[in-house]
This record gives sequence, structure tokens and C-alpha cells, in this order.
Amino acid sequence: MNTFDTGTIGFMLLATSLVMLMTPGLAFFYGGLAGKRNILGIMIQSFVSMGITTIMWFICGYSLCFSGDAMGGIIGNLDKAFMSGVDLNTPFPMNHHMPEFVFIAYQMMFAIITPALITGAFVNRVTFKSYLLFLVLWQVLVYYPFEHMVWGGGLLARWGVLDFAGGIVVHATAGFAALASVIYVGKRRDVASPPNSIPLIAIGTGLLWFGWYGFNAGSALDVNSITGLAFLNTDVAASFAAITWLVIEWSMAKKPKFVGLLTGAVAGLATITPAAGFVSLPSAVMIGIAAGIVCYLAVHLKNKMGWDDALDVWGVHGIGGVLGTILLGVFASKAMNATGADGLMLGGTHFFAKQVIAVAGASLYAFLFTYIMLYLINLVTPVRVTVEHEDAGLDTALHGEKAYDEGAL
Repeated sequence: MNTFDTGTIGFMLLATSLVMLMTPGLAFFYGGLAGKRNILGIMIQSFVSMGITTIMWFICGYSLCFSGDAMGGIIGNLDKAFMSGVDLNTPFPMNHHMPEFVFIAYQMMFAIITPALITGAFVNRVTFKSYLLFLVLWQVLVYYPFEHMVWGGGLLARWGVLDFAGGIVVHATAGFAALASVIYVGKRRDVASPPNSIPLIAIGTGLLWFGWYGFNAGSALDVNSITGLAFLNTDVAASFAAITWLVIEWSMAKKPKFVGLLTGAVAGLATITPAAGFVSLPSAVMIGIAAGIVCYLAVHLKNKMGWDDALDVWGVHGIGGVLGTILLGVFASKAMNATGADGLMLGGTHFFAKQVIAVAGASLYAFLFTYIMLYLINLVTPVRVTVEHEDAGLDTALHGEKAYDEGAL
């Protein structure tokens, strides 16, 4: 006889729905930032992940992340492939108040959005066929191992590394994969391509911010005070980061930039993610301010280095994930969450060192494997689009569609 709690199930299904909404939100965010001829090309890359990743999750993804242990704790096994052994009454091992089906659905939404984050880096330069291969291979070779190592009871979890909602698993891996993609694929022919719709960016940011409450608060995997802490820390960090970015850019450009405010908010959301349920509210304030400063400087460095990360995936998500994971090592407190750890501020030197080593290793792994993966994919099908297709825009060249019927305007 199960002891499932309808309140817990209801909350987790709501959190799952919120995280699902983040992928369309990301599509709007990137779609607004892209040039006018590449709106659909970037948006379809987010939406297609919802289909392909779900199929992969059912076939083997969930099992490789959360079933058993293989290769010394680097990856799971295939015991739960095709959801074998999971039925209506199977409880989730970490919280018997909800069925495992709910956890399967929740974690699937994380798997969907993570590779989609990378796409903003190589907007209007990558063929759709090569992206589909990349979507499959990247999850199997990068995302699944780190999800297992950190959240599936694998190597890093046993070592004592913490990541509340995805600083290592989601943002650091995706961000440094984005940097590898930029370096491999090369620059756009039209680097100065401006955003086509700032209102669309704002809609996307609003959906991401809204969905992030499910992303972070839902990662408590229960309904308790930690859930509330993660929720509030998420909003506070995003707000402080947004205003910090706005002030810095205002002082530099002499005008308050709306896109800067929106980008700062996303940087704050990414940075608080690994720490949301492990740190105090004042620590979340400090993390938000640090996110606004450091991620802004990272974007400035990217421009100085000439890396054509079109939509600043590395500077916002990659550096945000790394910074948040390191600051978790600084500010973590068992007084806030007894299942966590004490960070550097409370004498947790070893925990701090583990966080730094883990996120550095994850970032390096994601960078190298992504670069190698793109090289191998290019042997099968061209990764970069032709000059003619790039000049025409991928919406018409690859997809035969236009975002706007200009003749009707």
C-alpha cells in the first residue's frame, strides 16, 4: 500500500509544468535576440528538443541517469530502460510521498532545456541535421553522465559535491559546450546582426523567470521550508542581478538598456540555481550582485576575445553556473539546510575545494567533448551552413518559412 501525498504530487506536477514552460520561454528569448531572418531557425532548435529528448528519456535517458551505477559511478545502467519496473505504485526512492513517475517527468524537463541552452551560441550558423545529431550525442556523452554523477548517486554525489538545481549539471556544462561550439563553428558573416524584437526577449525572460520557480523550488522534491527558501532566493538573486547589470551598463553606455536588465535577470537566475536551497537570503543577495558584475564582465571579455557567442550563452549560463557553484562552496550553511554542508565562510574548506574542482572538471569535460563531437559530426554531415544559406537566413533556406509576412505589415 503506497503512502502517496496528493499535495506533494500536485506541487511537483506544477513544478514540472513550470520547467516545461521554460523551453518555449527560451525559444522566445533567443528568437527575439536573433536576427530577423533566423528567428524560426533558433526557435525550432528549442522546440525539437522537447520531442527528441522525451523519446530519448523514455528509451534510455532516465535509466542512464537514475538507475544503478556503472563505470565507477560515472553513468547509470539500463535497468529502467523503456521505464521497465516502474508502475503506478512505484514510490520515488528519495521521497515515498510521490510516485517515481512524477520524478521521471520532472527530471525530463531538465534534460529538454539543457541542450537547448547551447543553441544561442551558434545561431544562424549550424545545419538542422547536424544539430539533431548533436542533440542526441551531447545528452548521452555529456548531460547523462553529469546528471548521474551529481543527482543520481554517482561519483560526485558520493564525494560530497552539491548542486541544488543545476549549476554544474545544467548551466556549466551547457555554457562551456556553447563556447566550444563557437570556437569550432566560427564567426557569423554578419556579426552586427541586431535583435529583431526586444518585446519578444522580454516575453521569453518573463517565462524563464516564472518557470525558474519550478526549476529551483521544485528541486527540493518536497513541500517544506526548503521549498520556500529556494523560491525566495531565486527571485531575490534574479532581482539584484538584474539591477546590478542595469546600473553597470547605464554607467558605461550612459543609457539604461532594457536588454541589459533582462540579461542580468537571467544571469542571476542561472547563478543562484546551484545554491538556491542551501544558502540564506542575505547570501542570495550577495550571489545576485556577484552574478550581475561577473557575468557582465564575462560578456565584455567574450567581445574582447572575438568569440562570436551570439546570445551570450557562455557569459550568462556558463560563467553563471560556475560562479554559483563556487559561491555555494562559500555560503552554504547547514543551519539553512541540514542535508547540505557548511561552506568556506563557516570553515568548510574541503567542501569549497570540492565544489571548485567539480565545476572546473565539468566545464573542461563539456568543452572538450563538445568540440570533439562537432568534429565527428562534421565527418557525417556538414555542421556549418553554406555561405548562401547564411546570407539568405536559415528560416527560408533550411525551413522554408518566415517569422513575419512582411507584405502584410
